[in-house]
Amino acid sequence: MIENMKKMLFSIAMLVSLQAMAQQENLNNSVDPIDTLPPIDGYVMKSDVENRKVVPYANIRQTDIAFSKRVWREIDLREKFNQAFASPKSSLISILLEAIQEGKLRAYDPTPTKNDPNGDSFKTLLAPDQVMARFGGDSILVEEFNENNEVVGSSYQQRDFDPTQVVKFRIKEDWIFDKQRSVFEARIIGIAPLITPQIPGMSDFQAPNADENAAASPADPFDPFAVQAAETEGAESTAENANVPIAAIPAQPFAPQIDATPAFWIYFPEARHVLVNKEVMNRNSDATGLSYDDVFIKRMFSSYIVKQSNPEDLRIKDYISDDLERLFESERIKKSLMDYEQDLWSY
Repeated sequence: MIENMKKMLFSIAMLVSLQAMAQQENLNNSVDPIDTLPPIDGYVMKSDVENRKVVPYANIRQTDIAFSKRVWREIDLREKFNQAFASPKSSLISILLEAIQEGKLRAYDPTPTKNDPNGDSFKTLLAPDQVMARFGGDSILVEEFNENNEVVGSSYQQRDFDPTQVVKFRIKEDWIFDKQRSVFEARIIGIAPLITPQIPGMSDFQAPNADENAAASPADPFDPFAVQAAETEGAESTAENANVPIAAIPAQPFAPQIDATPAFWIYFPEARHVLVNKEVMNRNSDATGLSYDDVFIKRMFSSYIVKQSNPEDLRIKDYISDDLERLFESERIKKSLMDYEQDLWSY
């Protein structure tokens, strides 16, 4: 009897302790000071995202692939639908760089080579310091001055990285139709942040003044309001220059356009183990429960296609110069992929 009472008291004590531990996960409502430091920032501790595991893809055999198409697309973070990727609380570029510095992710060199014209075959590794140097995150020399504005010393300090300079990401993915499962799906292979190279001297480029160009170039003979040389030089000058051909008006110089290029490539199947534990911030609700892995797997982003696999290995901008027509071509490629799936079935 006494033994049963001891077991019952022990069970009650364990139940009380478990309830106390469960309550500790929420904000303590008592007036007593909280023992754990620091206290929980809120009423509920968000631990579900941190403890999640990657849901593996279904296995695909090569003999079951009835159709495959490789596509490169870009995500513009300035679009309203993609602004969550640039949130200061949980930006995608900060997550990737932090994982690279901690050794959880490997970055690959995007430099094109003879055997890798696109530079996205994940062949050459980049060291973490090389990755940060591409974003201006390397060390800089800072001089120290005294009260007389004299240099008394210098030291190297780490330059802070600004996540806002990354406004685009490039994705390489394969669209696959698995005839064994009768599923047509996209599987992301790699992700690359895009940066604009800083070319020396480009910041000093200034467009020429329109007034100076007008003064240097001859007057347009087809402009009825332009002052012609014949009106100022007289009839004799007109007769002498009657047989002189009209000089062509030189084209106005313009600033060269520099395309954004990948800073590094991340192998997405490897990155999933990092992205699955990083929550995406939502504008409408803080309790989204969505991780970056969910966003990519469920295709919860807006993008446009910049290239599809083709025998000539051409990008869209290689054969279409107009920006608006490029968007139309991107939508045409999207529609062709969707039409392939629809054409598989008959109703």
